[in-house]
Amino acid sequence: MSEQSFNFDALTPDLMWYALESVGIRAESGLLALNSYENRVYQFTDEERQRYVVKFYRPQRWTTQQIQEEHDFTLELVEAEVPVAAPLKINGETLHHYQGYVFAVFPSVGGRQFEVDNYDQLEAVGRYLGRIHKVGSRTHFQHRPTIGIDEYMLQPRKLLQESQFIPLHLENAFFNDLDMLIQAVNQQWKGVDTSLRLHGDCHPGNILWRDGPMFVDLDDCRNGPAVQDIWMLLNGERADKLAQLDTILESYQEFSDFNQSELKLIEPLRGLRMVHYMAWLAKRWHDPAFPVAFPWFNDPKYWEGQVLAFKEQLAALEEPPLSLMPQW
Repeated sequence: MSEQSFNFDALTPDLMWYALESVGIRAESGLLALNSYENRVYQFTDEERQRYVVKFYRPQRWTTQQIQEEHDFTLELVEAEVPVAAPLKINGETLHHYQGYVFAVFPSVGGRQFEVDNYDQLEAVGRYLGRIHKVGSRTHFQHRPTIGIDEYMLQPRKLLQESQFIPLHLENAFFNDLDMLIQAVNQQWKGVDTSLRLHGDCHPGNILWRDGPMFVDLDDCRNGPAVQDIWMLLNGERADKLAQLDTILESYQEFSDFNQSELKLIEPLRGLRMVHYMAWLAKRWHDPAFPVAFPWFNDPKYWEGQVLAFKEQLAALEEPPLSLMPQW
């Protein structure tokens, strides 16, 4: 079965229960589904009343080598005292197999929502991002991907063109504007250092707040530029983003150097993410969970909005990038 045709229909509660039992864990509670579309993630309590989370990885998405690299990076961060939700070692292994599924067990970590407008929290997050990147700079991922034009724009363009999602009357405008966006991003992407191991998807929803930040879900960790783990934390008007960026980088640089020339990559990275996200939804549409969660994706109004979004992003790429350097 191909990745595009796969769904999780066979992942029944009984199968999950037996999978956990196969590694010596007996679930005493029901399996509570947590918010995850790419994989299937459930919280449960064992016979000793300890709470855990089990993640069943979507087959064919990552190789076992790629998942193991994610786990090894996460454990490396834990060893460096970075607060990150890491898979548990059971019988010496973090990655387990059962009837065609690959899964991992994590401790259940609670916390409040990270407040993007709280500068004390931003300062702490910046400090730990500096520590994450200090660890990340020790080596490179050998099996996991690297952020770039091909995976994030060219492959998605091909997938979207072969799909039936874009309304016929919008096709010319959609693909003309998409091609202009690809060209504009490609011009600004040349010479980018993409050698750093990253969290990769460091948006506010992947940070919990307890006595400090807790980073979760390294499922999209990969090689790329440092600013990839920073730009999604910025919000509001330009002045707000500059103040947030200044707060993050001041504490970040206590542990890692930051090349300020990477700030020019924020809008190209936004463009990459925009196109990649559309293709991700198209690729996963066969999964019954997706039409339920994203019903607007198959509405012509959504695609009209994307044509406008391309034009807005092209305009953003022409604006001066954010800069903390004095302008003389």
